[in-house]
Amino acid sequence: MERIAFHYRIEEGQRAAYRTEHENVPTELESAYLDSAAGVEAYSVFEKDGHVFGYMEVEEPEVIRTIMTESNAQAEWDEVMASILLEESDPWMDEVYRMV
Repeated sequence: MERIAFHYRIEEGQRAAYRTEHENVPTELESAYLDSAAGVEAYSVFEKDGHVFGYMEVEEPEVIRTIMTESNAQAEWDEVMASILLEESDPWMDEVYRMV
């Protein structure tokens, strides 16, 4: 099992919109992740002061990265998020410490 994480920033004044959109994440998007060969065990998204942190535990991280760049469901979600999130060239984070 591997742990992977990403970070985005929310556009000024868009925090409420970000949280509202996450009240009804499309089933198609969730299915794209859960039905993939990535072996998703956990996926959480956290937000504080306009910073979004996503955390996943997966068997195959490259499969998730492919879904995030190539699936139609993700592309549709990205359109929803386009006016809410600041564009990041590389949102993926490096793990620097793990306790058990």
